[in-house]
Amino acid sequence: MSDNTLVNPNLEFIDEVVGLGGDTLKKCFQCATCSVACPIAPEDSPFPRKEMIAASWGLKDRLVGSADIWLCHECGDCTTLCPRGAAPGDVLSAIRSYAIKEYAEPKVIADMVNDKSKLGILSAIPAAWFAFLAIITMFFGGAMEKLFSVFGLHWVHHTDAPIAHARFISTWLVDATFVPLAAAVVFLFFRSLKRMIGDMHENALAEGKTDKQDLDWKEYFKTILSVLPKIMKHKQFNECGENKARGTAHMMVLYGFIGCFIATLMAVFMLYIVGSAGPFSQLHPLKWFGNLGGILIVIGAALMIKERLSGDKKSAYKDWYLLTLVIVVGATGLLTEMIRLAGSTFGTYLIYYIHLIAVFHLFAYLPFSKMAHFVYRTAGMTYAEYAGRK
Repeated sequence: MSDNTLVNPNLEFIDEVVGLGGDTLKKCFQCATCSVACPIAPEDSPFPRKEMIAASWGLKDRLVGSADIWLCHECGDCTTLCPRGAAPGDVLSAIRSYAIKEYAEPKVIADMVNDKSKLGILSAIPAAWFAFLAIITMFFGGAMEKLFSVFGLHWVHHTDAPIAHARFISTWLVDATFVPLAAAVVFLFFRSLKRMIGDMHENALAEGKTDKQDLDWKEYFKTILSVLPKIMKHKQFNECGENKARGTAHMMVLYGFIGCFIATLMAVFMLYIVGSAGPFSQLHPLKWFGNLGGILIVIGAALMIKERLSGDKKSAYKDWYLLTLVIVVGATGLLTEMIRLAGSTFGTYLIYYIHLIAVFHLFAYLPFSKMAHFVYRTAGMTYAEYAGRK
């Protein structure tokens, strides 16, 4: 007697994957070359061949809730060797983008972020908001100074510099924008990750990938400590044969953002603890981290763009949105400082205004854009380690 399994394909899922850059999906004829080529494929699990089968059949639940899709770093080994040009790496990238949209809340924003026709609306929101904050700062500074003095505070932190960002948009208003925004992003990620990790565990149990019946959250979070060094070293990128150079570009952007984050923490400490509003000397450690971080971001993003323009790698709107955003954030951050040093007040404030809009994009739309894959990939790699996937 044979077991009969009813396959109910989700045609909408297939169409979405195709639209997100996986349009080569139907070229796959299951030769398993990709599983042989993949440096992270286990001996007893045909990765990514089984993902290609599931995607072809529209088995959404087996893919979106799988930790395996986040283990792929899209190195290109499988795509290069595929005799049919099915590009498994591009298909998995599209599936990951679908998963980000699936777990993101609210979904209306996720749909907008991944729709290029909505880019104008998404940009108009922060543009109008920061223009409003600039009007308050420049035209109602006297009234705000009196209001703040009631609480023993200064509306504009003390600075002798002729050109200061706080004179254009108050530091208080910038922080009052981004601190709650960052808290909201953390909350949204918490809700999404809780669902996703739960689905990963159910999927792993159903496919026999783990013998742990109950998800031990304490043990899961402990496992992150063993995964982070792999991420920081880009270990899986270094196992690739075709595109090891991509690992260098990605690492530059990663460490660039880490440098800028450290510079931001130092600026907060200097402003709110020490009471120094700057601007700081170019020899100050804050400047070292900020400038080096910005340079790494710009160079790394430029290398990624060069790779996509010169190679045959499939690029969808989600890819160009992220790459453009990253390079704009890095470039405007550096240009703001350079133009300030050149003594142009209007130029400094204009570029700073654009920088704030770009940073707003990066923060506010983080859970919905391809940038979220860093968070989800970390969660997926952690679960694979936790579950004992070899």
